Amino acid sequence: MSAKQKAILALIIANFIWGAAPPLFKWSLENIQPFTLAFLRFFIGALIILPFCYKQLQMKSKDFLLFFLMTFFGITVNIGFFFLSLQKTESINVPIIGSSAPLFIFLFSVLFLKETLNKKKFIGALIGFTGVLLIVLLPSLQKGFDGSITGNLFIIISVFASIIHLLLGKKLAGRYKPLPLIWWMFFIGSLTFVPFMWSEIGTHGFLTGLNIQGVTGIIYGAIGATAIANYLYFYAIKQLPASEVGLFIYLDPIIAIMIAIPLLGELPTPLYIAGAVLVFMGIFIAEGRLPYHPLHKLRK
Repeated sequence: MSAKQKAILALIIANFIWGAAPPLFKWSLENIQPFTLAFLRFFIGALIILPFCYKQLQMKSKDFLLFFLMTFFGITVNIGFFFLSLQKTESINVPIIGSSAPLFIFLFSVLFLKETLNKKKFIGALIGFTGVLLIVLLPSLQKGFDGSITGNLFIIISVFASIIHLLLGKKLAGRYKPLPLIWWMFFIGSLTFVPFMWSEIGTHGFLTGLNIQGVTGIIYGAIGATAIANYLYFYAIKQLPASEVGLFIYLDPIIAIMIAIPLLGELPTPLYIAGAVLVFMGIFIAEGRLPYHPLHKLRK
């Protein structure tokens, strides 16, 4: 396999792992507090990979701010709001709203980078955002205003943070090897959760009544969704352009729904399906393609 094919395979595996994360973490958060889980996920993840990279942890002083910003958006904001959203809304909403990231990137590029407004992309973005809005407001359409809308808005904040993380991570991925890069990200990120975890400990205690749900979240989070998936991700973005990396998130909704149905009993409603169709239709119109099955990219 070529270096690009290996990078594509790495991204496919990483997105399968991340696609399963929303329903698994929502299940786990029934037994463990969100910021406690976030701290343990990244601190244990840092401990796991430390023996493999401790000789390569030199960081250039000029890159410290970039490391911190990447970590702040990629872990503190992204994961913090991701876990908070799972306590308030259905897990299958997360990957669908997350799939709209390319549309948000287009919007940012027009508003802040002053890129030319492409008519086709604008129409696609408008349709896609209509789908996102439908899913975000879905709870009020079905059962009136409740905390689910807040949870859906938290997902959007998480998506914004992940976009910034991708752009910053792309810059650093060319300067550092994957393992030392993600070790610093995990270590710094885990420390940012300590004040929030301390508050949870004061109210709920530390791992009081921990059962298989909480243990699953910690193990899956630290080993699968953190150590393995992030290593594969940073390995891949060294080989691929940022615009192509984002295409692989289309795998996530399929995996999430397959797990959420038996584990949580979450079933897509007609309004949810309509919103999802609008999101993917908007992406198809804006980009002229919808790589729903990225395995074709592995062909020579």
